[in-house]
Amino acid sequence: MKKILLVVVVFAWSCKTSVEPLEENELITTVKMNFENGGVVKTFSFKDPDGDGGASPTLDKIVLDKSKTYNLTLEFFDESKSPVLNITDEILDAADEHLVAFTLTPSTLGKYTYSDKDKNGFNIGLKGTFETLATAGSGKLKVQLRHQPPINGMISKNGTITPGSDDVNIDFDIEIK
Repeated sequence: MKKILLVVVVFAWSCKTSVEPLEENELITTVKMNFENGGVVKTFSFKDPDGDGGASPTLDKIVLDKSKTYNLTLEFFDESKSPVLNITDEILDAADEHLVAFTLTPSTLGKYTYSDKDKNGFNIGLKGTFETLATAGSGKLKVQLRHQPPINGMISKNGTITPGSDDVNIDFDIEIK
């Protein structure tokens, strides 16, 4: 009887599947968007120094000129630490696990084109171009930093925003004039 019980315990233990713990999302308290055109840089920020809860965040309104192409770079920081932690470096180090997604509403205000790729050829979104169209108007620019870590050793990032979870999800007001 003891042999049968031992065999059942060993068999049950050996059949367990290994599940890797999910990586936690980064604490990001500041997002800077740098729009450069002709040597002039316009920087717009989201700041929430105490993180979720507590004081309300501050959020700049993005104001851009129509019919322009801007080089856009993004920077992410955790300013709750001293010294300030540059999360942009962590995103680059794990680029195959991150995607910055942009959703412009209405889409007639402009378009974003990615210029950076991870080692698997998928977009990252820390660098690109933002082209404003000829129509003036206002709307929203949603900026999402998606954290898409491997699940059980399998790559989850597939070039879409579907896998993973948000490290950042911000709706900026935007005006094209």
